[in-house]
Amino acid sequence: MLAGHRTWIFDQKPVITATGTVGGPFEANGMLADDFDLLHEDLWIGQDSYEKAHQLLFEEACQKAMEKGGLRKDQVQFILGGDLINQITPTSLACRTLGAPYLGLFGACSTSMEGLALGAMIINAKGANHVLTGASSHNAAVEKQFRYPTEYGGQKPPTSQWTVTGAGAALLSGDGKGPRVTSATIGRVVDMGLTDPFNMGGAMAPAAVDTIEAHFIDRNIEPSYYDLIVTGDLGEIGHAVSLDLFKKHQTPIHETQYKDCGIMIYRKGQPVYSGGSGAGCSAVVTYGHLLNQMKKGEIKRMLVVATGALLSPLTFQQGESIPCIAHAVSIEAEEGDS
Repeated sequence: MLAGHRTWIFDQKPVITATGTVGGPFEANGMLADDFDLLHEDLWIGQDSYEKAHQLLFEEACQKAMEKGGLRKDQVQFILGGDLINQITPTSLACRTLGAPYLGLFGACSTSMEGLALGAMIINAKGANHVLTGASSHNAAVEKQFRYPTEYGGQKPPTSQWTVTGAGAALLSGDGKGPRVTSATIGRVVDMGLTDPFNMGGAMAPAAVDTIEAHFIDRNIEPSYYDLIVTGDLGEIGHAVSLDLFKKHQTPIHETQYKDCGIMIYRKGQPVYSGGSGAGCSAVVTYGHLLNQMKKGEIKRMLVVATGALLSPLTFQQGESIPCIAHAVSIEAEEGDS
């Protein structure tokens, strides 16, 4: 099952039997609006705080996945999830409602693939029949914690990114129909000494490159094995930096097969600076748009690499540099899919 130093090969090939994706009003105006199961008209979502709205996003994504998968919540053995807010409380409070045994995760914006990798490991080892995994973020809640409340109207540099309001969840099962999770490469913490919290893409790019290159080495495959290699939310800046690093390392990844969820989710002209970000970014793009493409036969094999900046308001205030991580999961279409 262990290939090389840090890659798991899932011989049972756990199945993504259903997914749920929920977004906010900004995402409803983006490029991938048609791939969401549910879109809300305002950031409050009928709640009296942004954090409660954030909680509801994750609840709804999980409920959609269970509904589409034909399962009751008492049939789910474990939920794995996380977010960016203090002590991942929105996810924890959502799981109070959902009721299944819960493993809380914090990998910042890498949480979506951290959860998918661990969920696939549990299913592969026959530790469960059904696992829910997902990640979420809320623009106003995250901006309030990590930068300034949006009401302040603070100016941002062009390297900054727009936090996605959204949640994506996947239902993993030991059998059934759907795309298969075939392997996962666990990232290591990479810190290049950057300290600017408005340049997350530039900080995270080396971690993404490190994990992607380790995946190819561990599995002894070429980048051409995949139709698509997609990073979580490097944005325009980080995407360009990672391509430069691949070129420097002579890693043969072609621009046409290498994309970024943070670039894909919004339209040209939306004021997102370098692109989208947030723990919900790679979750909604993967569990919505990309898996829809796979079901249509447009993608056969893809490597999803969720990237995370492991800073906190405290570490930033104390002058720490930004440690980053990336986790990669390979997803392949079920044999016989068109």
